[in-house]
Amino acid sequence: MKRASLLQRVGPGLLIAATGVGAGDLATAGFAGAQLGLIVLWAIVLGAAMKFVLNEGLARWQLATGTTLLEGVANHVGRWAILLFLIYLLPFTFVVGGALIAATGVATHAIIGWPCDAETATLLWGGVGSAAATAIVLFGSFKVFERVMACGIVIMFVTVCLTALLLGPDWGAAVKGLVPTHPGKGEPLDWTIALVGGVGGTVTVLCYGYWMRQAGRTDMRSLSTCRIDLLVAYTFTALFGIAMLVIASGIEIEGRGTGLLIALSEQLGAAMGPIGALIFLIGAWAAIVSSLLGVWQSVPLLFADATRSLWGLPPVSADRLVTTRTYRVFLLLLATIPMAQAGLGFASVQKAYAVVGAFFLPLLAVVLLVLNGRRLLVGADNNRPWTVVALLGVLCFFTWMAMEKVGIV
Repeated sequence: MKRASLLQRVGPGLLIAATGVGAGDLATAGFAGAQLGLIVLWAIVLGAAMKFVLNEGLARWQLATGTTLLEGVANHVGRWAILLFLIYLLPFTFVVGGALIAATGVATHAIIGWPCDAETATLLWGGVGSAAATAIVLFGSFKVFERVMACGIVIMFVTVCLTALLLGPDWGAAVKGLVPTHPGKGEPLDWTIALVGGVGGTVTVLCYGYWMRQAGRTDMRSLSTCRIDLLVAYTFTALFGIAMLVIASGIEIEGRGTGLLIALSEQLGAAMGPIGALIFLIGAWAAIVSSLLGVWQSVPLLFADATRSLWGLPPVSADRLVTTRTYRVFLLLLATIPMAQAGLGFASVQKAYAVVGAFFLPLLAVVLLVLNGRRLLVGADNNRPWTVVALLGVLCFFTWMAMEKVGIV
């Protein structure tokens, strides 16, 4: 009973953590750590804090109004905004899907070692992983999905953090890295933006609302539970990202894309022996597979909800959404079409979608400032001063980053 009670209390948060922490986090934190070292640890903490604020606002909107954020945007901003979201969501989703399939194939092959040809192995095991995730989503219950994801996050968190501790990090450098400093222009700035935006997910933060519904959280009495839930989730996320940065810092990475895992495991094997390398690979595999499963289950929910909102159809529960034809067709497309890019390296693609995804966050902050700022819509649960300051902080940070990118400052 205690175990079930704990899972019920933090379940949706574990789902958002496991989905947001995957191939993207491994690649982003890995490449950033290899290039910049520990001086950008602050970016991971800042990104996790921002996503806590954004998801708290999303949860508060949904509990106060009984509608998802996408439904709220369609009703109070306009369907044109939903159309723009769909235009953004489609290519973004299939790039992420390809990266996850490829990473699943590489991580599985790194552990099993068969077949010998790496490209064939990537396609084979990536396809198996995609098919297995599709089967769990289509035929398994939400409780099964939730428990599989919980197992994944425990394995990935324990193994990756243990690897970072066994390496004996430079604690002095780590403490200095928690103090915000300018990373420099060009590649360092790009990877820093990618860390803030990419670690812990971007578009997938919206999925929390659907998991709240499936967990039975439907009114404001659940808000304190959601806040605790999200605090646990983003603490996990920040610690995982820090561990990956510690592991990759100071290592000369020659791998590209998903080959990063192989390069890291080989160098960890030299430093800690084959057992240490295997521990890391198991954690990386669990992170990637749980992220793939989370994306397969949740992103079709976003698409189905957005299309219904675009056409003005009445809202339905998350349990009903997963049975719609739109949801099932999108899931099958997501499980198959990205296979075409699964054999490609994705270092530059990963940076691009992490940076582009990062700039989804200020747009979400604007929506929450507008919708949650109207007492007519949310009543007494409107934005408090600390929330307004935090959301404005998200806007200011990304405005500054954008100005840096175009050379205004």
